[in-house]
Amino acid sequence: MAKELSKVYNPREIEQFAEKLWLDAGSFHTEPPSKGGKNSKAYTIVIPPPNVTGMLHMGHALNNTLQDVIIRFKRMQGYNTLWMPGTDHAGIATQSVVEKKLHSEQGKTRHDVGREGLVQMIWDWKQQYGDTILEQLKGIGASCDWQRTRFTLDDMCARAVRRTFYKLFSDRLIYKGKRLVNWDPHLQTAVADDEVVHKTVQGNFYYMKYPLSDGSEEVMIATTRPETMLGDTAVAVNPKDERAEELVGKMIDLPLTGRKIPIIADDYVKRGEGTGFLKVTPAHDPNDYEIGLRHDLERINILTPEGYINENGGDFQGLERFEARKRVVEKLEEQGLLVKIEPREQEVGHSDRSGVIIEPYLSDQWFVKVAPLAEPAIEVLKEGRLKFHPKRYESAYIDWLEGIRDWCISRQLWWGHRIPIWSVELEVDRPVEHANEDPIPDEIKTALSNKTGVSWLEFTEDLGEFSVQMFPDEEEPTKVRIDICISEQDSTAESLLEKHGFQRDPDVLDTWFSSALWPFSTLGWPEETEELKFYYPTDLLITSRDIITLWVSRMVMMGLYNMKDVPFSDVFIHGKILDGNGETMSKSKGNGIDPLAIIDHYGADAMRFSLANMTTENQDMRMPVKQDDQGRNISSKFDIGRNFCNKLWNASRFAMMNLENMSHDQFDPDKMDITDRWILSRLEDTVCYVTDMLGEYKFSEPAGAIYRFFWNDLCDWYLEWGKPRMKDESQKPIFQNVLAFVLDNTLRIMHPFMPFITEGIFQTLSEYTNGRGLKGLTDIDTENLLIEANWPDSDLKQFRNPDVEQQISEVQTIIKSIREVRSQYNIAPKQKIKAGISAPESYHKLYESCRGLIMNLAGLESLDIAEDIQRQGTTATNVIGEIEVFVHGVIDPEAEKNRLEKQKQDLLKAAKAVEGRLSNENYVKNAPPAIVQDSRNKLAELSEQIEAVEKLIAEL
Repeated sequence: MAKELSKVYNPREIEQFAEKLWLDAGSFHTEPPSKGGKNSKAYTIVIPPPNVTGMLHMGHALNNTLQDVIIRFKRMQGYNTLWMPGTDHAGIATQSVVEKKLHSEQGKTRHDVGREGLVQMIWDWKQQYGDTILEQLKGIGASCDWQRTRFTLDDMCARAVRRTFYKLFSDRLIYKGKRLVNWDPHLQTAVADDEVVHKTVQGNFYYMKYPLSDGSEEVMIATTRPETMLGDTAVAVNPKDERAEELVGKMIDLPLTGRKIPIIADDYVKRGEGTGFLKVTPAHDPNDYEIGLRHDLERINILTPEGYINENGGDFQGLERFEARKRVVEKLEEQGLLVKIEPREQEVGHSDRSGVIIEPYLSDQWFVKVAPLAEPAIEVLKEGRLKFHPKRYESAYIDWLEGIRDWCISRQLWWGHRIPIWSVELEVDRPVEHANEDPIPDEIKTALSNKTGVSWLEFTEDLGEFSVQMFPDEEEPTKVRIDICISEQDSTAESLLEKHGFQRDPDVLDTWFSSALWPFSTLGWPEETEELKFYYPTDLLITSRDIITLWVSRMVMMGLYNMKDVPFSDVFIHGKILDGNGETMSKSKGNGIDPLAIIDHYGADAMRFSLANMTTENQDMRMPVKQDDQGRNISSKFDIGRNFCNKLWNASRFAMMNLENMSHDQFDPDKMDITDRWILSRLEDTVCYVTDMLGEYKFSEPAGAIYRFFWNDLCDWYLEWGKPRMKDESQKPIFQNVLAFVLDNTLRIMHPFMPFITEGIFQTLSEYTNGRGLKGLTDIDTENLLIEANWPDSDLKQFRNPDVEQQISEVQTIIKSIREVRSQYNIAPKQKIKAGISAPESYHKLYESCRGLIMNLAGLESLDIAEDIQRQGTTATNVIGEIEVFVHGVIDPEAEKNRLEKQKQDLLKAAKAVEGRLSNENYVKNAPPAIVQDSRNKLAELSEQIEAVEKLIAEL
């Protein structure tokens, strides 16, 4: 006797059972064919690596559920599937978290513990939370190849980072320059444009007067940051401004500084806006920086890295930037130069990690010249080698790349990939105007030998593969900086450089630099590994729209640069999960939901199905938040998944209780009844639809189709029709075989969405079927695990039967019509009633052949089928097109007359609407002929129904 499913579905129990099966069997691990892999078609997904800054959230649960749906689907289709897992070191984010922890627990800063001490603390943090994240991923059912888990700071990824930096440096695509960057004064590092969050804050416009040096007049300036005036180096006016001719070229006495600055003309200043005059602070505003370049203005930095006024701020030196703002305003007011203060809301950039207000700050940073990399990345999209789903997100990708600025890749942090540059400064005899892209001149080599005490030739022979660049000092033209980059980590060469006065750059690389290499660094590049040759390029990236610019575009650029091919062919962008009010979920708002709380409450499969069912191409997902009895945030949105899991479990248990002692030898395909042919046709329709939709990276559509097929077609109809057949020894084996086959294939198409429960049920089902379904029609493969079973294939096409589906649909309409009457008149389910169908003779054969089906599910003791049935005074009637359904002895004639009158009015209203369309000449003339004909057919059908209802009213 085969094992029965337990009476109650226990998600945790089945999750542990299935996970152990998969891990013991090594079901997630794969190898290229050259190393023993069994399938020759590769399908690869690399996980968007979660940051090791804490626990996973619902966005991770959604993203990884969708990836797992696709990878399980492709695995069952026979692909050699690799889903590469891993985590990201997330430089600024992780260091920020650990520094806050250090300060709150020990009252110390990073400088108190030193670079090595802080980095070790972060490694300890990473070990704890990195492992937790991987366990969370396993908990949601992610079928990643855990044996290949990568981390962006591990040796394999670090080598790829080093080689890429070296390659870009050698190609003269990396340079160091003093540029204006987004500066986080709290973390004391540059941050990317995409890591700046703009918030609306209450601020002020300060209007102040700048007196001309000749004493003739004053010009009025408006600014939101009056403290930056300490770094002003000009005042600009539009050249077409009527005041320009007289003022341009004159000097201004810059208040509070003792400096004189010129009035210049620049088109950036908009006529008619503000006062017409613009204070120009090239070191503290990106637009002013560009003006400064055009007019060769001095760039005066007035801030320290911590956000305090430096020595260039005169009497204000040492003041914190916002305190300095107050003091500057007070001094201007004392000197009669403050005109007014106007309160105004403004958009201000904040650091995404520390939360402090960002400062535009002039500093030495490393940059990548992005334009040469961006052009090929645009072309692959236009050529169709890269596709976005939905397509509308292509515009964000293109717009970013077409307007891209050089990428600031250096960060003033201690956690991350340290920049592999060793530098030394030299004094030379001749001025150097630009970075040298040719071999280093002899006089520079000589100066370098004098500096280091070793000849250039002797020096370079010990360095291995290296690249050198020379950068002139902008302020001292006879001073140059020699930068050497070594291609591989080599402690001997590094020690040699440091021995001779070269200093290692203290900065680390932007996190996105290593993340940009993720699709191929994880496969072993720069080594030409078997994995790299077989699994690259990958096939699909699933991610959020937030990082199209930060990550997706950079992966494409670096994939084309290093691998000469796109890193993936398709990008699916999913929506964001919002709370019930449409706000982004976050811990700080208290509206976030922990995926583990959902799994504890509903089960992993319920969570997965619900998330997939909510995923459409068109909108974000709202998830109203409530609290469970433990005070954890959950959501009723997962009820649909839990209810479906319970239905699947209970229906499968019932089905298998009816498969006991099933005998394949007694099965005869020719003896299948209409319900068998119908459910097999519906199965084939559903399988084809689910296969097509998953192939197009659709999720809610296939999830909905599976739900409707299982709950409605299989459970509500086929199982109910099959119950009497289990008592008929001639019909029982046919029903058993069809049921086993349908349930088996249904579990297969459900598996990507609900892997745990389907695997558990499949294991029990296999005990009944011995891995076989419909003998004589098609064989089910005999794998022991559902995760390794075949996806339903083209053999199912033999079951397609649209005629049978139409016939059963008509039978279902009759049954639902009778059930509607039973419900309306509160007739007990067990009470047998009499009914009749008045229909044209062409329907009689169908209804007669399905008489038992109708009587069984409508609860009838008799059923008359004729062209014209005499109704009784207590007969309820439903009109369905040209068919009338009668249920005898159930109504009050007056109440029925009122119901029919209402039905008549509804039909008249509908007919009037169609008549209105047809009476519109433009509609008849311009609409497609088929649409117009449909309207005419609809009007004719409505007219027939109105006539039939009027006849019934007359009879009453």
